[in-house]
Amino acid sequence: MLFEYPLSAQREDFYNITAQVKDAISKSGVTSGVAVVFCAHTTAGITINENADPDVVHDLLLGLSKAFPDRPEFRHDEGNSAAHLKASAVGFSETIIIENGKPLLGTWQGIYFCEFDPPRNRKFYVKVM
Repeated sequence: MLFEYPLSAQREDFYNITAQVKDAISKSGVTSGVAVVFCAHTTAGITINENADPDVVHDLLLGLSKAFPDRPEFRHDEGNSAAHLKASAVGFSETIIIENGKPLLGTWQGIYFCEFDPPRNRKFYVKVM
């Protein structure tokens, strides 16, 4: 089953979408399988990381900005090449194992939609198999 979720991203951030993924899994009725979370945008991504300490998200954003700063020599007309680089580094999907009708995540793990070119109205997909 395929599920689509909207997301309003007002600033560069990691938006916790774990609840929506759990919702898709629950609605699907799948008890043992996989869920693929996919972002169909070129300046945003999907990742799994710690969801207990908000400083981790801060540090990830800081690290990505340091690794991929905006540069005057970039040639892309839209001026968002750094966002494309960050999204490519993070990736556009994650696969999560489903067992007993729940995502198999570590104690501290959450699933995040990563926005690198705000503000944007986005959507992401969850395919449950």
